[in-house]
Amino acid sequence: MTFALSLLDLAAIPPHGTARDSLNHSVDLARAAEAAGYTRVWYAEHHNMASIASSAPAVLVAHVAAHTATIRLGSGGVMLPHHSPLTVAEQFGTLAELHPGRIDLGLGRAPGGDSAVYRALRSDPAAAERFPQDVVELRALLAGEPREDGVQATPGAGTRVPLYILGSSLFGAQLAAALGLPYAFASHFAPQALHQAVAVYRDTYRPSDEHPEPYVIAGFNVVAAQDGDAAREMFASARRERVRRLIMRGPAAPEYSDSEIDDFLRSAQGQQIGAMMSRVAAGTPDEVRAGLEAFAAEAGADEVITVHAALDADARVESVRLTGPSAG
Repeated sequence: MTFALSLLDLAAIPPHGTARDSLNHSVDLARAAEAAGYTRVWYAEHHNMASIASSAPAVLVAHVAAHTATIRLGSGGVMLPHHSPLTVAEQFGTLAELHPGRIDLGLGRAPGGDSAVYRALRSDPAAAERFPQDVVELRALLAGEPREDGVQATPGAGTRVPLYILGSSLFGAQLAAALGLPYAFASHFAPQALHQAVAVYRDTYRPSDEHPEPYVIAGFNVVAAQDGDAAREMFASARRERVRRLIMRGPAAPEYSDSEIDDFLRSAQGQQIGAMMSRVAAGTPDEVRAGLEAFAAEAGADEVITVHAALDADARVESVRLTGPSAG
């Protein structure tokens, strides 16, 4: 492969499963990625979602890091408007001291939930407007730059944990370019602005001491299996489940059969939702590898971060193994 390959673990809680099941599986997934030659594993901050267990990325990174040896681990991302830069610097600075050379810090400004989540977190929606300033402050704290108020992150100061800006629009691309930071685009669920955002990022990039050249990471959905038809059916099941979670809300929401979901996906509204997962390769390892190569070239990506979409935990581990650089 001419690009780096990484993994975004959504820490999915399976139907009738538990958060503990999901967190134990995250260790299995990271170990498989490490053995298969992946560059990094990231965990995204989500709140109030019964199907996702990654509400506390720093805690999950600490747990997985203690059960792996070499692979890089980080957030994809921490939703900075919910936190003070000092708190994040201390958390990830602690991780960097415990696991030197292995910790990443991806940053997003999305809410990671709805308005009720903002209230429950005691967070201010206006904090999203301070995101650029908070990134700059966080970067300075991790570098250990002197402040007028004398505040330092301990641990954190001097660790220079690598920062990445996450986004699915032009805002993140412009900010990452202005700050000379790597940019990760969420094309695994919001691919519409991928090409425009990458072009803006590369065209306006201002080199920094840490990153003299721009660096693009792009998200991509994957299901790999020895039987290509089985892989494609696993992806179809995963997409149906995604649609169910989007349209079945509230205690009175009806249960929809697979055929009803498929009918909905053929409708205009359903096609819009289905397009969220349009960047995908599902099939045999060779088919998936070809899909990854084509996507990386199309996106102009230096790195592809994969979401292994199979609903079954063991199938996700197998998909990671079959797709990894060491497998081919």
